[in-house]
Amino acid sequence: MRRATSAEGAGESGLAKLIELHALNSFGDMLITIALASTIFFSVPTGEARGRVALYLLITMAPFALLAPVIGPLLDRLPHGRRAAMAMSMLARAVLAWTMAGTVATGGLALYPEALGVLVASKAYGVVRSVVVPRLLPKRLSLVKANSRVTLAGLLATFVAAPIGALLHLAGPGWPLRGAFLVFVIGTLMAFHLPHKVDSAKGEQRAVLHADDHPHGLLHGHGQHHGAHASPGGTSLGERAREPAPQPAAKPPKANLRTVGPSVILALRAVAALRGLVGFLVMFLAFLLRDDPIGGLDPTVALGLVAVAAGAGNATGSVLGSWLRTRGSEATVTAMLALATAAAAAAALWYGVVTVVVVAAVAGMAASLGKLALDAVIQRDVPESVRTSAFARSETVLQLSWVAGGALGITLPLDGALGLWVAAGVVGFVLLLTVRSLIRVGPRGRPATARVA
Repeated sequence: MRRATSAEGAGESGLAKLIELHALNSFGDMLITIALASTIFFSVPTGEARGRVALYLLITMAPFALLAPVIGPLLDRLPHGRRAAMAMSMLARAVLAWTMAGTVATGGLALYPEALGVLVASKAYGVVRSVVVPRLLPKRLSLVKANSRVTLAGLLATFVAAPIGALLHLAGPGWPLRGAFLVFVIGTLMAFHLPHKVDSAKGEQRAVLHADDHPHGLLHGHGQHHGAHASPGGTSLGERAREPAPQPAAKPPKANLRTVGPSVILALRAVAALRGLVGFLVMFLAFLLRDDPIGGLDPTVALGLVAVAAGAGNATGSVLGSWLRTRGSEATVTAMLALATAAAAAAALWYGVVTVVVVAAVAGMAASLGKLALDAVIQRDVPESVRTSAFARSETVLQLSWVAGGALGITLPLDGALGLWVAAGVVGFVLLLTVRSLIRVGPRGRPATARVA
C-alpha cells in the first residue's frame, strides 16, 4: 500500500500522506453510515423512515446554505490553518461518534443534531482536501490524476470498511461508532503529519467578480499587485494582454463562482446535475427497493446489487480519470450528462433489475469522471492565485446539489418509472443547457481573460 500511494513522486511531495489520510477518513465515515442506516432506515417502517430522512436532509440543507458563502472566504483568510482544519474535522467526528454510540440504540431526536454535526464536519473536510491537493502535487502527476488517486483510495477504504462495520454491528449498534471513534482519533494525529507547505498561502488571492461586458468575464484577484502572472498554459498574462495597469478602484464586489469564466461554469453546472442525480438515486431507490423490490428479489439483495453497481461505477470513473486530458474536459462532462440521461430514460422505459443496476453504475461513473473533468477545467482556466477559492466554492455547490437531489428523491411517490422519468427530465434539461454553452465556449474551452488587480 505504501509503495502504491508513494508512486510517481507522491511520496516526496507529501501527496501519499494525504491519500492515506483520505482513506482513513472514508473508512471512518463508512462505519458511521452503517450505524446510522441501521437506526434511521432499516429499523422503522418505510413511511416513518422517509419522514426521518426528510427531516435529516432539511436540517442538513441549512448549514450547507451557510457554508456555501462562508467556507471559501474563510479558507482565503485563514490559509495557514488547513492542517488544523482537517484535524479538527476528524476530532469533531471522533467526539460525536463516541457520543452517538450511547444514543444510537434508542434512535431518539438527540441523534439528529449529532448526525448533522458529523455530516458537516465530513463535508468541511472534503472542501479543505480539495484545496490541499494542488499544494502537494508531484511534478510527474496532473491535478486530475492526483485527485483520481485520492478518490480511488477512499473508495477502496469504503469497500474494506463495509464488512468490518457489519461485523461490528453484530456485536451491538454502538460498536461501529466506537470503531469510528478510534479511526478518527488516528486521523486527527495524521492530519498534523501532512507537510508544512499545506499551510502555505504564497501567491494566493481571492476570486472576485469584475463586472464588464467582456464575453468571458475578467478574473481578478483581490490582494496586492504582483505584476505579470502566468496563465495556466504558461504564457505571461502581461505579455498576452498588453493593457494599461488597472487603476485603483472601489471595494470589489463579493466573490462569485462566475468569476472563473464560462468553461468552469459549464462544467460545474453539469457536474452539479450529476451529483444531484446520485443523491436522488440513493434516496429514491433505497426506499423504493425496500418497499417494492425489483424482479422479486429480497429487498436486501436488491439494495446490495444497486450499491455494488454504484460503487463499481464510481471506481471506474476514478480509474478513467487517470487518462483524462485537460483539453476536452468540457466535452467529457457533456458526454457524461448525455450518458446519464440515456441510462435514466432507458431505466424508466424498461424498468427492471438490469436497467436499474445499469443506471446506478452509470450515475456513479458519470459523477466521478465528471468531477475529475471539473478539476481539470479549474486547473486549466483559473490562475493559481485564485484556484484555492474556486475549489472551495465549487465543492460546496456540489454538496448542496447532492442534498437537493436526495430531497427530491424522498418526496416523489414510490413509482420506479415515474421517478426515473423525472430524473431523466432534470438531467436532460441540464444537458441541453450544457450543449448550448459548449457550442458557445468550444469543445476545448476558451479560458476567460485573467489578470490580477
